[in-house]
Amino acid sequence: MKRDKAMQLVIITGMSGAGKTVAIQSLEDMEYYCVDNLPPVLIQKFIDLMQKSSDRLNKVALVIDLRSREFFGELTKALSTLDRIKGIDYRIIFLEADDVTLVNRYKESRRKHPVFNDASPLEGIRYERQQLEEIKGKANHIIDTSHLAPRELKEKVTNLLETEGAKVFTVNVQSFGFKYGVPLDTDLMFDVRFLPNPHYVDTLREKTGKEQEVFDYVMKWQETGEFLDKLVDLLKYLLPKYKKEGKSQLHVAIGCTGGKHRSVVVADQLLERLGSEWAVNAKHRDIMKDRKQSEKADR
Repeated sequence: MKRDKAMQLVIITGMSGAGKTVAIQSLEDMEYYCVDNLPPVLIQKFIDLMQKSSDRLNKVALVIDLRSREFFGELTKALSTLDRIKGIDYRIIFLEADDVTLVNRYKESRRKHPVFNDASPLEGIRYERQQLEEIKGKANHIIDTSHLAPRELKEKVTNLLETEGAKVFTVNVQSFGFKYGVPLDTDLMFDVRFLPNPHYVDTLREKTGKEQEVFDYVMKWQETGEFLDKLVDLLKYLLPKYKKEGKSQLHVAIGCTGGKHRSVVVADQLLERLGSEWAVNAKHRDIMKDRKQSEKADR
């Protein structure tokens, strides 16, 4: 007798205003059956209906938008119930953004916060963030949308699920600048501000870690080589452990002051040194941030 394929269920939740509508659009494009704003108390009933249906769906996505304070506890109970249902493989994607970004989004849309619509957006954001800590801890993937355009968020969700479906363990290395904020979707973070800074060399200040002169400057110091050797050894030890535990990807963040020189070089070196054994991607979040701000100031 042929065994039914497990239902692939994706639950998208997280901070109000963090991009859940955009995320569900990417899942619709991947031919998931999508339900928006399903109350948590109805999750089990919905799954039961799907499993009993003659036209059974194998790819389902639910957006759980906690628009009522009563929903927080209900979602935790619903997730506990899902753990006991056979024939379902569920993943939680939690969307996050920093307070400043969320406040600006509420101002642009002129919306009140759905949880605390009688208070300021910031009060609602802080209350919601506190209440969602437990759910965030249960998430399989946390995506920080603070610096993502809608197109980039759709690509990230699509790539995440396609990678997971292929059972490929991916290492995502991201360079960033501490002065622009720490990436919230990071699993491991390393601070390289102890390395000599090319910013204080006049001929290198305007260049980036992608250019040979900056690369040579960062790599010429003994502490750079020692740090990279130890970091690569640590990651080679850790990556099989994370893969064995069922993770489909690992986010490694490398930070320096501006995210333009040292962190870029180190991130690219991790790509080069680990790429022959693992599927590694490198992204440089803030590499052009100084230049863009300078151009904006000159206008």
